[in-house]
Amino acid sequence: MSARDMVRIAAIAAVYVVVTMVFAPFSYHIVQVRISEALTVLPYLSRMAVPGLFIGCLLANFFGGLGLHDIVFGSLATLVAGYLTARMPRPYLAPLPPVLVNALVVGWYLSLLMNQPFLVVASYVGLGQLVACYGIGYPLLLFLQARPFFRHLLSDRERV
Repeated sequence: MSARDMVRIAAIAAVYVVVTMVFAPFSYHIVQVRISEALTVLPYLSRMAVPGLFIGCLLANFFGGLGLHDIVFGSLATLVAGYLTARMPRPYLAPLPPVLVNALVVGWYLSLLMNQPFLVVASYVGLGQLVACYGIGYPLLLFLQARPFFRHLLSDRERV
């Protein structure tokens, strides 16, 4: 792993944590729109975003106050979603894994923690993910792809 890769990982993790904490009132609990989840489209451009998002989510969840379930399962959900996003064949599919994985995983443990029905919680989390990932993340992805500077800065592979 190069120094450039480590810097990318650290920068993505830092941005994820800062954005999550700035918007903390909207980032946790059953009804949430975690704005930082817009960054989960970045693995489409760079595989180095996957560990960056995982570390950022881990730190943000550590400070979030929902405990070990959120730290472990929320961070693993982001890791799995990032891995799947990196394998999406088209940009419009890049936000889909974070929406689905988080709706299921975060919906599951929040329904247990908050003693609420799974389908209700998963629906709220999924809706929040749709807003963050498709409403903010997808336009961000298109913006970054259209700018050679950002495309070069982030990209670690060629797309067909």
